[in-house]
Amino acid sequence: MSGIERAIIAFADWIWDVPLLILLLGGGAFFLLYSGFLPFRHIGHAVDVLRGKYDDPNDPGQINHFQALSTALAATVGMGNISGVAIAIALGGPGAIFWMWVTAVVGMATKFFTATLAVMYRGRDRQGELQGGPMYVITVGLGRKWLPLAVFFSLAGLFGSLPIFQANQLTAILNDVLFPSQASGHPFMNRFLTGLVLTAIVGVVIFGGIRRIAKVTSRLVPLMVLLYFASVLFILLVHYDRVPGYLAMIFTNAFTAENFHGHPAMGGALGGLIILGARRAAFSNEAGIGTAPMAHGAAKTNEPVREGLVAMLGPAIDTLVVCTLTALAILVTDVWKTGDENGISLTVRAFNEAIPFAGRYLLMLTVVIFALSTMFSYAYYGGKCSAFLAGSRAHQAYTVFYVVTILIASVASLTAVESLISGAFALMAIPTMVSAILLAPRVKEASKRYFSEGKDKVR
Repeated sequence: MSGIERAIIAFADWIWDVPLLILLLGGGAFFLLYSGFLPFRHIGHAVDVLRGKYDDPNDPGQINHFQALSTALAATVGMGNISGVAIAIALGGPGAIFWMWVTAVVGMATKFFTATLAVMYRGRDRQGELQGGPMYVITVGLGRKWLPLAVFFSLAGLFGSLPIFQANQLTAILNDVLFPSQASGHPFMNRFLTGLVLTAIVGVVIFGGIRRIAKVTSRLVPLMVLLYFASVLFILLVHYDRVPGYLAMIFTNAFTAENFHGHPAMGGALGGLIILGARRAAFSNEAGIGTAPMAHGAAKTNEPVREGLVAMLGPAIDTLVVCTLTALAILVTDVWKTGDENGISLTVRAFNEAIPFAGRYLLMLTVVIFALSTMFSYAYYGGKCSAFLAGSRAHQAYTVFYVVTILIASVASLTAVESLISGAFALMAIPTMVSAILLAPRVKEASKRYFSEGKDKVR
């Protein structure tokens, strides 16, 4: 391992220690309590908004509510749900999933506040087009004197939005499935050719902008969730007798940390397990990171609270449903006991154990859809950050750079790639959470007004 790789890994481990854990979990708990559990009291209304009951094509914005959530989910329902969960279990055992759940619950409140603000404080880019995201929340909501914080977020977003984790793990599973013995070709060339194909596919979609990305992801997201759900449900049915025991172990191991193999923190293994779960959940649902608000900020609506309610559904779908499915598939097949930390390979083994021969190909198809949809959305996020910093020409240059990194990531090490994205996510979370906490009273006021005026009952 090179010195640069070691430095990246050390930085990610350092920044994800106690301070950022407090910022994300503590901040999310604050939003949950401060709102009086408001998001959870209006889930039915959130579903109605998502279904298009309140859509108005004349509202400002670029995409509808469903497309906004699909774009956000396309970025979150991805490799973090398959590879990331496997890494969490390999390092922390079943108990890591409990802390992912906790992070997701408070993350729902975080998503409500950050997405509401993304619509409430939209700004104009250099071409005069309406845009949303933490950088605009900061400059419009807090004022121009806070511009350095918005620049800080955008710079971190240039790296946090790179597709390197998805490209790396998609390449890994294609090699595991298509070249399991590495006897049919040269490993490096196999990875390079995979990266080349990915570059072409992603480029065709992302150069079409947010409307093309939203159109593609709104079709891919429901398909990939249903396919993955059906596959994992079959695995759980095959091992139905083990499901209750492992569900119980998720709760008991969460406080004993007896299967934790990572770095201790906050004085012991339990602290390390909590940080591991929070880190994996943040990578999975991105609550508080600031990526999803960029998608929700493009929604066609005049009511910020509506988009906040739609956004809060993301962590529930992403972590509480999809991540849990992955975790149970890995646990009930007992492959987690092998100690394999190369996330995607562990999940492949689980599918192979439960669905001989066909399992690996089902997972491969799902992963291809997961990874591609994530890379489509991340390109939009990184492009918005570059455009905020230097205009549309920078956006175009970043898009070219974005697809080139796919080739690089295809042959890079998993640990370094995961740490680079985790470190960038941590840096993005700081301005996102700070601005959301400072502006939280305005979200609470808007929510009270929205529901008191009965806007959840009439169109």
